[in-house]
Amino acid sequence: MDLINLSVGIAGVTMTMLGLLVTLIYRPVDRVMRQYFVLFFSLLIVYTGSIFVGQIADYLPNPRLVMQGSIFLESLSSSLLMPLLTAYLLHLSGEKWRSSYLFDAIAGLWFVYLALLVYTQFSSAIYTIDSAGVYARGPWYPILLIPPALILAMNLWGLFQRWSKLGMKQRLALLIYLVVPLLCTVIQMLFYGLLTIAIGTVISALVMFLVLLSDQQETFIRQTEENARKEFDIRILQMRPHFIYNALASIYYITQEDPQKGLKVILDFSVYLRKVFNSVTKREPIPFEEELEHTRAYLAVEQARFEDRLSVSFDTPHTDFRLPPLTLQPIVENAVKHGMDPEIECLTITVRTRRVEGGSEITVENDGADFLPPDDMEEGVGLASTRLRLERMCGGTLSITPRAGGGAAATLRIPDTSK
Repeated sequence: MDLINLSVGIAGVTMTMLGLLVTLIYRPVDRVMRQYFVLFFSLLIVYTGSIFVGQIADYLPNPRLVMQGSIFLESLSSSLLMPLLTAYLLHLSGEKWRSSYLFDAIAGLWFVYLALLVYTQFSSAIYTIDSAGVYARGPWYPILLIPPALILAMNLWGLFQRWSKLGMKQRLALLIYLVVPLLCTVIQMLFYGLLTIAIGTVISALVMFLVLLSDQQETFIRQTEENARKEFDIRILQMRPHFIYNALASIYYITQEDPQKGLKVILDFSVYLRKVFNSVTKREPIPFEEELEHTRAYLAVEQARFEDRLSVSFDTPHTDFRLPPLTLQPIVENAVKHGMDPEIECLTITVRTRRVEGGSEITVENDGADFLPPDDMEEGVGLASTRLRLERMCGGTLSITPRAGGGAAATLRIPDTSK
């Protein structure tokens, strides 16, 4: 029995220190949860450490004093876990512990327990420790366990009262931590020797932490995805506002000189805008043909602006795949914007697709200057947004390399998993 209890102490210290380390370094843990579990695991370390010291008291000087101190710290630290849990339960429920009747009642019971614990240091009615450090229960020992049992029961009642305010994993985590020690308290009131409460407390505490950590991880992932969606929407609104202004100015002058051509450019421009605004609402990859239509509409407007200074070539035999919305068009737009050079007579934009091993490949080339100005060390908003969507929505990649003979080539690889 002593060997089992010693193992409980060693294992408890080790596991709670590991829990404290994870709490301190794991990123998805929010501020309140981090503060709670730092204090929680610190108390558990004191609790399990006291158990360990108590088990080796026979090998230390003055075993009676060592045993008395370890049992006092063990009882005090473990009892503080319950009011701490109450405060965290209230936080998860959106309540303030300072104005909670539940917390006041539990705090009152804890002070009763503290008074009993202090009383035991001067009386043999609850438990005794002889000169050899041997612990023995007294006739009033069950009275010492009544306040902790009531605190556990009240926390359990408080949990059910706030059941609808908690998530599924929060309910499960708190329920495990409350029920297991409560059962262990009842068992230890009836049986002597094995540190049942310690075993139940450590195991249920670690299970509670892991379940809440899993819940935090899911929340962190949802928030990250939501932030990415918001960032996507913002970047869409930021993309090339000057193009809209220039396109409208060009349409104005084209309509004056050639009304029929102006009407066609207006139609192409309306298709371009409709595709941009539709992309804001789409969170899944779209057929390549749809993105190609958007790109053609954009290039038609640019060709109307630049006339003979812009030539476009499409070589797209492979179209049976999907890709994130607003992927091809921003790359082509960068190829036009940064490839156009006053010193060249005509800028040629070429769009190619082909089937490759494991997926599809799109190549966008220009024979002008580059995709980015020479002094621009960072990607523009359009390319950065495209790269982000490729990675997050389909695991795709984007690379930009110099083109033989001048200009640049952008290569997109879309894995088959994007279908």
